[in-house]
Amino acid sequence: MRSAVGIEPGEGGGHILQTMTESFASRRRLLPTSPFHRPDPAAPPIEQFEVGDRVSHDQFGLGRVTGVEGADAVLVDFSGRQGRILSPFTKLVKL
Repeated sequence: MRSAVGIEPGEGGGHILQTMTESFASRRRLLPTSPFHRPDPAAPPIEQFEVGDRVSHDQFGLGRVTGVEGADAVLVDFSGRQGRILSPFTKLVKL
C-alpha cells in the first residue's frame, strides 16, 4: 500500500522527516519578543561613588561628587551647575 506522497510505509520517510526537524531546531534563531528566549546576561554591578570623586557625564561633562544618597543617587557639581544623577549611573563614569 502506498502513502499519499508515494513512499512505502517502511522506506524511511519518517527518518528523513525526523532528521530535518532536528537540524532545523538546532539552528533556529530566537526572537527577542518571544517569552521563551534566553535571559539576558547578568547586569554589571552598579558603580559606587564617594564624596570628592571626579566624574565625567556624557551630557554635562566633567564634575565632582558633592553628595551620595545611598545607592539611589549622587549629587554632582558640574562647574557651578548642580546635578542629581540617579542610579544605575549609565552616563556617569568615575575618573
